[in-house]
Amino acid sequence: MEKRPRPSTPGGRSASLALGIAVVGFLLALPAPASAQSIAGIRGTNLNVVPRIPNMNVGPGVALNPSVHYSPNVTGEGASSSPPRLGTGDALTSQTGGPGRKARKKGTPAASDDPFIAHEVVTEFDGVVTDEQAAATGRRHRITRLEVFSLPLVGSTVIRWRIPDSRSVGAVVRELVADNTIKSAQPNYRFALQGEEGRATEGDPAQYALAKLHLPEAHLLTRGEDVVIAVIDSGIDAGHPEFAGAVGATFDAVTGKDAVHPHGTGVAGVIVSHARLMGGAPAARILAIRAFGAGDRGTESTSFALARSLDFAIAHGARIINMSFAGPQDPLLAKGLSAAAGKGIVLVAASGNAGPKSPPLYPAADGHVIAVAAADAGDAIFAASNRGAYVALCAPGVDILTAAPGGKYQVVSGTSFAAAYVSAVAALVIARNPALAPDEVRDMLTRTAHDLGAPGRDDLFGAGELDALAAATAAAIPVATAADRPGAPNASGETGSR
Repeated sequence: MEKRPRPSTPGGRSASLALGIAVVGFLLALPAPASAQSIAGIRGTNLNVVPRIPNMNVGPGVALNPSVHYSPNVTGEGASSSPPRLGTGDALTSQTGGPGRKARKKGTPAASDDPFIAHEVVTEFDGVVTDEQAAATGRRHRITRLEVFSLPLVGSTVIRWRIPDSRSVGAVVRELVADNTIKSAQPNYRFALQGEEGRATEGDPAQYALAKLHLPEAHLLTRGEDVVIAVIDSGIDAGHPEFAGAVGATFDAVTGKDAVHPHGTGVAGVIVSHARLMGGAPAARILAIRAFGAGDRGTESTSFALARSLDFAIAHGARIINMSFAGPQDPLLAKGLSAAAGKGIVLVAASGNAGPKSPPLYPAADGHVIAVAAADAGDAIFAASNRGAYVALCAPGVDILTAAPGGKYQVVSGTSFAAAYVSAVAALVIARNPALAPDEVRDMLTRTAHDLGAPGRDDLFGAGELDALAAATAAAIPVATAADRPGAPNASGETGSR
C-alpha cells in the first residue's frame, strides 16, 4: 500500500477553508433562521444550507450532538459502562427557510441507562407461529404481544413483546430461554445513528473528499450503474433533487411522523448525489429503508426494526447494505448479517463515534461487515471515531457537504458518512465486476487503500484510506481462484487448464 504524506497545515485543513457557522438558539426557543442562507461556488449555483445544532463536549476530544442519541459503551451481554451524559437539554432547530421551533427540554440520561428498550423483549420461533401459539406464549410468560413479523431471512417468526409488570428484562429473557418452544429470546436492543448534524458554510470545502478518493477519475470507469444499495437509516427525503431517479424502493420499519431526517438524507447524499453535488456512486440505486425514528432517548432503532430492514433489503435485490449506526452485540442482528453475507451481499457499517476508549460496537464489529473509521481533510483520525482490530479501513468523514431534507444541503461529520463513501466505492467495484463475492470486495477495497498512520495495518485507520480509482481499476482484473490453476479439478472432477 502506498504511504500518503501528511500536509503540514495544522489540523489538516486548508488555509482557504472558510466556514460560516450559524448558531441556533439553545434549550428554550430558537429564532427563525434567515430564509436564504446559501453556499456559493458549486457550479455557479447557490445552495441553501441547514444551520448547525451546537455540539456538547462529553469527554476529552469527543464532541457529540445532543439531537442524536449516541449508544452507551457496551461490554458483555447487555452490560453497559457509563454512557456519555449529554447535558441538561437538547436543542432542536428548523430547516433554513422554515419557521423556528421551540427547543424541547429532555432529562439527562442516567449513567445506568440500559442499552435496550425498557419493558420489551424479542423472541424468535422456528417457522410460522399461529395466533393461538403466540397467545399461549403470552399467557404462559405474562407478556403482551406488540408486533409479529415473519423473517424468511432466517426461517423464523419474530415477536416483539411488552412486559406489563415490574419484572426486569433480564429476568423475562431468562424465563423465555428456558421455554423449549422458543428458539431464542433477547432484549430489544437500541442502536444509534453515527453522525453529527450540519452547519452553514460558504464555498464547497466539504467536497474535498472527491479529490482525496480520486472519484472523478474513477467515474470515468464506472459510476456504479444500477448497483442496488440499501441504506438502513433514518427517513430519507426521496424527493430531493440530488436523488432524482435514484430511489428504487422505500420501506418503513418503524412508526411515527418523522418520515425524513437529516442523517438518512445526508448518508444517501454521499452515495448517490448527482445534481449540484457528486456522490460516490451517482448512477447507483438506493433502497431507502427507515429503521430509525423518534425514541425516548432521541433518534434510535431496535433489534426488531433492524431485522425487518435487513429482510426487506435482501428481498429487494440489495448488493450492498449501508449501516451508518452502532449499538451492542445483538444475536438477532448477527443472524441477519450472516444470512445476508451468505447471499453475496456486501455489508458496510460505521465503526462508531464513541471515541478511542469505546469497546467494539455493532454491526461494524461483526465479522461479515466492513467497519469504517473516519478521517479529516488532513488524514487525521476523527476524534470521536472508534478504534480497534475490527476497523477495516477509513474514508473522509469530517465536514462532508451533502444533501439535507427539503431540497437543502448540510455539512456533517461522523463515521456514518465515511461508511457511506465506502458503500459507494463498493458499488463502483461491483459495477465493474458483478461476480465478486463480499470477501473479494473487502479485499479489493483494503488492498488498494493508501496507508495512513503507523506503517501497515493499524487500529485507527485499518488498512488505510479508501481509493476509489485504485479499487475500480483493480476490479477489472480477473480474480484467480483455485479452480483456475492448471491441474485443479473442475466441476466434473476432471483436471486440466481452463
